[in-house]
Amino acid sequence: MPNYIWQHPHWHQGTTPPFTWLEDTLREQVGNVRLQQGRLLGYAESLPDDIQAPAQLDALLQTALRTSEIEGEVLNVASVRSSVVRHLGLERAGFVDSKASGTPQTESLVKLLIEATSQPNQPLALNTLCQWQAALFPEPPLLTQLKIGELLIGELRSQATMQVISGRIDQPTVHFEAPPRDGLEQQVERFIRWFNQPPGNLDGILRAGIAHLWLITLHPFDDGNGRVTRAVTDRALAQVEQNSIRFYSLSAAIMARRKEYYQQLEQAQRLDSSNTDSIDITPWLSWFLSVLVDAIQQGQLRFQRVIEKARFWQQHAQTVLSERQIKVLNRLLDGQGEEFSQGINARKYMSLAQVSKATATRELADLLNKQCLYKLPGGGRSTRYAIATTHH
Repeated sequence: MPNYIWQHPHWHQGTTPPFTWLEDTLREQVGNVRLQQGRLLGYAESLPDDIQAPAQLDALLQTALRTSEIEGEVLNVASVRSSVVRHLGLERAGFVDSKASGTPQTESLVKLLIEATSQPNQPLALNTLCQWQAALFPEPPLLTQLKIGELLIGELRSQATMQVISGRIDQPTVHFEAPPRDGLEQQVERFIRWFNQPPGNLDGILRAGIAHLWLITLHPFDDGNGRVTRAVTDRALAQVEQNSIRFYSLSAAIMARRKEYYQQLEQAQRLDSSNTDSIDITPWLSWFLSVLVDAIQQGQLRFQRVIEKARFWQQHAQTVLSERQIKVLNRLLDGQGEEFSQGINARKYMSLAQVSKATATRELADLLNKQCLYKLPGGGRSTRYAIATTHH
């Protein structure tokens, strides 16, 4: 008995799979996305260039880190940051730790993410998707227990049966099975034709959600499908906004709801055997729109954080600080409300600055004395500190 949407009797007919959705149900959400997009882009245009650049850096940094994290891969923040700075041409004081450098992996990933959106109206091609997938594996990947034989890089997958999984390597959760390998070229080409020439009456925001579901369903590669799909989705959104500069990160919003993401994909793959005419993807699109609103609102918050960071460094332009202290302060400024919602203590400072406990305690006291940090309430055995922004 068929289980998955690609087994629907009409899946291969026409220019697209038989997807349907309830426009009226989604209208309010689509309107909210457009409202939030307009606010964010309007806010961006009103900011000076020296604020726009770090806001763009921040969004791209989040996307690179989180699109990998969704797949269970944690990248080094300093390496990713260095690659983002280099690709955006922002190599100047304050933007990056001078000792940090990008790895082949972070360089390739950041290049892919920028290419996906820098020329949004560039037609998509099978070769493009293959190049993006190859960029995720600049060095030969280590084979895991679940990958038998060589991983195909830069070409469509080899496996006749491809399962979409998440979780630990030794205890994976299987969410769905992708279509068989036979006829995959034709299926991917059909997706690309639709992406390049979508129906004129299709809302661009819904198109981004449909593209995401359709491509992830095909799962065209041995590995890297999620990251390539999110890059394609980012291109679709850049086309809607007619803006190659990204000021928000869809991947960061998905990562915050990662468990839901896989649940939604799993549910969207289930075939409703009672509906032989079409595949209703309204629930998936509704979820996608809700994550998109989260992403844009996070982008608005990041603008505020970038402005705070610029003000902080203007305020401390004459403060004498070591390179280590500047590095830690930048991490705190970048991670307020997320990574450092509880501030920083001596142990965390030791880890970030790679110093002894005595040095960490001394440098924290110096930052407190110079009014770069303030003590959080509580104290006890582990005093915690936060950035001393103008409104704390």
